[in-house]
Amino acid sequence: MLEIRPSCEHCNKSLPYDSQDAVICTFECTYCIDCATNVFKDVCPNCGGNFTVRPIRPKHLLEKYPVSKTIVYKPKDVKAHLKKYDL
Repeated sequence: MLEIRPSCEHCNKSLPYDSQDAVICTFECTYCIDCATNVFKDVCPNCGGNFTVRPIRPKHLLEKYPVSKTIVYKPKDVKAHLKKYDL
């Protein structure tokens, strides 16, 4: 089951469970669409994979399957990322 993390790992923007602005990679690294697209050029800075829209957990399942409250805030070195992936 996905964690559904509450914020962007790079800019710390709030991304509630029903946000249509959240994207994830295969390891559930979570970013806002702006950081993923404009900052990281659609390449995850942690694993080098791509991003996909994070699914929205149905509201009626939140009590049984709560979303994560753990904030993962680890801003990345954008210049190093762009150089590493030749972007």
